[in-house]
Amino acid sequence: MRFLIPAYLMLTMLSAPVFAQKIVAHRGASFDAPENTLAAFKLAWKMDADAIEGDFYLTADQKIVCIHDKTTKRTAAVERDIASSTYEELCSIDVGSWKSPEFAEERIATLEQVLEIVPHDKMFLIEIKCGPEIVPVLTKVLNQKILPFSQIRIICFDAEVVAACKKSLPEIKAFWLTSFRQDKSTKEWSPSTEEILQTLKRIECDGLDAKAEREVVTAGFIERVKQAGYEFHIWTVNDPEDADHFSKLGVDSITTDRPDLLKRAPVSAE
Repeated sequence: MRFLIPAYLMLTMLSAPVFAQKIVAHRGASFDAPENTLAAFKLAWKMDADAIEGDFYLTADQKIVCIHDKTTKRTAAVERDIASSTYEELCSIDVGSWKSPEFAEERIATLEQVLEIVPHDKMFLIEIKCGPEIVPVLTKVLNQKILPFSQIRIICFDAEVVAACKKSLPEIKAFWLTSFRQDKSTKEWSPSTEEILQTLKRIECDGLDAKAEREVVTAGFIERVKQAGYEFHIWTVNDPEDADHFSKLGVDSITTDRPDLLKRAPVSAE
């Protein structure tokens, strides 16, 4: 006996997300809202992102603030150096108008403010953009338990900062961030798989968060990292076809500027 699938069920199936992996909103829903602002993070939740990722620096008065660059030049009308400014000097700066006039009220957020808007069933990736000097302050803030440790991840390109975080906050998972470079003469990519595995072991972290470079991030590479006991995450993917590709390779999460686009991506044929 043949069974016909009702049209409304067929539409539901075709519009189902292709990705079983977690979708992480890069600096919030940064394609549509000003990056690293509360508006971008709140929009990411409306788009049903599984997690948000934000960048953090330490100010001169020991406040942790959410911004990607060392200065406000790119995302504000005035230029201030984050490390040498106090939070009071930074908190009145408009960091939304560069994206659209509708975001003119957006201000630089503190880590505490971002922690407070994470839903109980979502994740928060804290990317540290400065050095190990931030770790004692980060430890103090996170130990306030505004958000359970189980919902927090720490990521950083600086392996020594990741190691320091694991020593100070062992209950929170931390991932080492890396991009890749290709030698023009040998065509070899670095860091190599062996170098990556050595670093992950040395700093005693929980996984790798790698740039989504197809020539490097292969099924074999992912398998080796996972077999060694580490998680494998990738950034930053805005094309549904690329996301589909990496999803099928078995990455644990995909970071994107466009969580809505990836969440709405149709199921692709094998």
